[in-house]
Order: sequence, then C-alpha cells, then structure tokens
Amino acid sequence: MLSEDTGRANRRWVRAEVVAVAVPAAVMLAIGLWGLDRGGMWGDESVTFLVGRRTVPQIWQLLHGLDAVHGLYYLFMHVVLAVDPSEVVLRLPSVCGAAATAGLVAALGVRLVRPRVGLWAGLLYAVTPLAGHYAQEGRSYALVAAGVAGATLLLVRAVEEPSRRGWWWYAGLLAVTCLLHELVALVLCAHALTLALLRVPREVWLGWGRAAGLVGAVLLPLVWVSQKQSAQVGWLVTPGWDQAGQLVQDFAVGPEGAVFWVSLGLMVLGLGAGRPAAVALPLLVLPPALLIAVSQIRPLYHERYVLYALAGAPLLAAAGAEWVVSALVQFRPSGHRLRYGRLGTLTGVLAVALAFVQCLPLYRQDRTPGHRPENLGAVAARAARDIRPGDPVLFLPSNWRLTALTYPKAFRRARDIALRESGPRSGTLSGIETTPAELRRRLADVDRVWVVGQSRVLRSGLLPADPTERVKLAVVEEQFIARERYVSGRVTILLYVRRPAVSAAVAASNA
Repeated sequence: MLSEDTGRANRRWVRAEVVAVAVPAAVMLAIGLWGLDRGGMWGDESVTFLVGRRTVPQIWQLLHGLDAVHGLYYLFMHVVLAVDPSEVVLRLPSVCGAAATAGLVAALGVRLVRPRVGLWAGLLYAVTPLAGHYAQEGRSYALVAAGVAGATLLLVRAVEEPSRRGWWWYAGLLAVTCLLHELVALVLCAHALTLALLRVPREVWLGWGRAAGLVGAVLLPLVWVSQKQSAQVGWLVTPGWDQAGQLVQDFAVGPEGAVFWVSLGLMVLGLGAGRPAAVALPLLVLPPALLIAVSQIRPLYHERYVLYALAGAPLLAAAGAEWVVSALVQFRPSGHRLRYGRLGTLTGVLAVALAFVQCLPLYRQDRTPGHRPENLGAVAARAARDIRPGDPVLFLPSNWRLTALTYPKAFRRARDIALRESGPRSGTLSGIETTPAELRRRLADVDRVWVVGQSRVLRSGLLPADPTERVKLAVVEEQFIARERYVSGRVTILLYVRRPAVSAAVAASNA
C-alpha cells in the first residue's frame, strides 16, 4: 500500500514537472506567433534574409570579409529559408528559440526548487516584453538565449550528477551557442561564479574546466577572424549609467509602475534562496556587467548581445515568490497546507497574467511595422508606386541597397545607376559601385533621380568619407532639387529633379 501511494505521488510530481515546463513554452510560442507578419523587414533582418538565400559557397565567400560572427546562423537560415523565403519563416526560428528558453527557464526552476517555481519563472520569462521583442526578430539572439539556458540547465545537472558525458553535453551545447554569437563566452564567467557559490568539490571544477577549455578552443578561430572585422561594430558607443538603467527596466516584467517594483522586490527576496540565487544571480548580472566594463575601453555593448542573461531575472523573482508563499503556508494548520500551497500556485499564475495585461500596450506597439528602426517594406511599397520605368536610383550609403535587394519587385522598373558588380558575384553584401568619375558621367545624362539613403546623412548634409558616396551627395545637392520625400525611421526615399539652370547648361553642352 505504501509503495502504491509512493508511486501515485511520484506520478503526480512528474505530471507537475511536465506541466510546469510545457505551459510557459506554449505561452511564449503563442506570444511569439501573435502578429509575427508585421508587413516589412528592418535592416538587420534584411541582411539575414539576403545572406540566407545565397548559396553556401557565396555565404562562405561573404564571411571572409563580413559578418563572420553570424556565419553559423546564416548557414542555418540558408536551410530554413529554402523551405519558404518569407518574413514569417524568417522569424520562426526565433519564436521557437524563445519558446524553448521559456521552457528551459521553467526546467531550471523545477530542478532547483519545485514545479511551481519553475512554472512561475517560465511564465515570467514568457511575458517579459524584451523576450517577446526578440522572439520576433529574424536574428540569432533568441536562439542564443535558448542555448545559454540549456547549457545552464546542463551545468546544474552536471553538478548534481557528475559524469564525463554530462560535461561533454554541456561543452558541446555551449560551443555551438558561442559560434552563434561569440559574446556568449561571458557566460563561462557566470557559470564559474555559480560553481564557487555552490562550493562544489574539486572533481566538478576539473570537469567544468575541461569543458570550458574545449569551448575556448572552438571559439578562438572565430574570435581571430571577427577581430579583423571589428569595424562592423564601430557604430556602438560607450555605455553609461543610462544604458545600465535601461537594461534593468528591460529585464523586468513591467518596465515601470507597480509590476516593475513588485518584480524587483521579489528578486531581492530571491537573493536569499540559496541554490536558485547561486545560479540565477551570476547569469543575470555578470555578463552585462563585464560587457559594460569592457565597453568603457572598446565599445561592444548592446542589450541584444546579453539577452541570454535575462533568464536569471524570472528565476530570482520566482524564488522570491516561493519564499513569500512558503512563509504564508507555514502558519496554516498542517492539514490545510497542501490546499493553501495550491492556492499560492494559482495566485502566482494569476499575478503573471495581470502583469501581461499591463504590458499589452507595449506588445501591441512592438508588433507595428514602424516600431523597428525602419520598415524597408514600406519604403519599397513607396518605390513601387512612384518610380517610373527606367528611373535611375542611388543608394546612399550603398548598404541601403538592401532595400532593393530585399524587395526586388518594387525596384524592377528602376535602374541602379551606381552599381558595377552585384553582391553575390563580388562576395560583398550590397555589391561594388562604380568610380566617382564614371558616376558623375552617368548622372550628367539624367533629369531625375531617386535616392534611397540614410535619413541622418541626407538631413545633415555632411559629406561621407567614401569618394563615391561623396559624389552622390554632392551631385544631387548641387544639380538637383528634392521634390518628393518619404521617411521610415533611418531610411528616406527622395525624388530629385534637375535644376532648370543646370538642365539648360547640360542641353547646351550636348548640342
């Protein structure tokens, strides 16, 4: 009889564990799929779309000079986009990655404490607006977050059940995740601090050390190549207290108001939770802190590079909520503690649901096409409507040719007047342009020209460093007048028509 009761209790416990992991994953999946087709890609997504649709040799050629840090992701997306080259399919891996992360965060809570803590932690991750934002980005960051959460779970298992195979699984997953984005290597520091806080024996340190060494050996070639391409992150600035404060808000379920302060208070209570805090706190704090510190010397910081650290916040908050519920249940009669425990579980789920309701305006705004830095789909739609057959078009700077490459049908009637060699043929992203002298000659024969350019450059009038880019801006400003303008964030499309006096001079010289 005792054995039968024990068996039923074990089955109930296993069902509770499965529910605790599956529900957050399903919720995150639903949030990620909601409004997934925004009706337009922005710049970084268009890069994924274009590179992923090239052949493997073309991708390999591109990586020698550009974006080596995203090479594995582009090869993966090459396989994904072969199924259907659409915006929805472009973002589906990120949705799945976010759902996996929510489930893995829940699994960590289950293993470190109990099923209800895992359920709360996974749901908190799923309803955090930052997680929902990157779940709908056609970039690698949601997949990276899943890889780190999985590696952290494998670390916990390896500590509890030391085995050589467990450390190999940990090293393999973390190495692949580092190849998706090399700044994941910072999580090794967080995991080392976790082992120190847990006071693990020497054998565990040796197993982790071998795994970390393998990860480093795999990552070193990528670091060596990416250092040569460091100009790609030249746009990053030195982060200050404003960026640190913004990250705190982004990592909270609600970025302001009562939900923010309640979640922050629960995280503070979770600091005394022992093993959960030893895992969650280093993951939450150390990678962002180290990256911000390094960026004081060489700017490398952006919140998306440390998105994976977000997993620590819901774990701490859930551990704090468990402390509150356990303290309340402790003072109940022993015969009613199970009932009050279940009521506490349900209350926590309802609290997460209320937090999600408060964040609904943020979610709705995030799903509008104009909420990203630009909407290349809207720019392309304007071009398709207004460009006449044979109209010349200039891209300023040339990397905004991404607009035409991503939406080629919209520019099929236009003539790319500056292009000399296409991107796939030249092994570049947006192609190689003609010489400044040849471009001047080509522009002398046209009376109207469309410019798709960076809004800041066109607005400021500052001359770019590249000679061909300077010619573009100088000629249109000196010889043409802007007639029509459409702005979408960082991108502006302008129609320039030749000034009357210049037109007469050109006609006289041709006569």
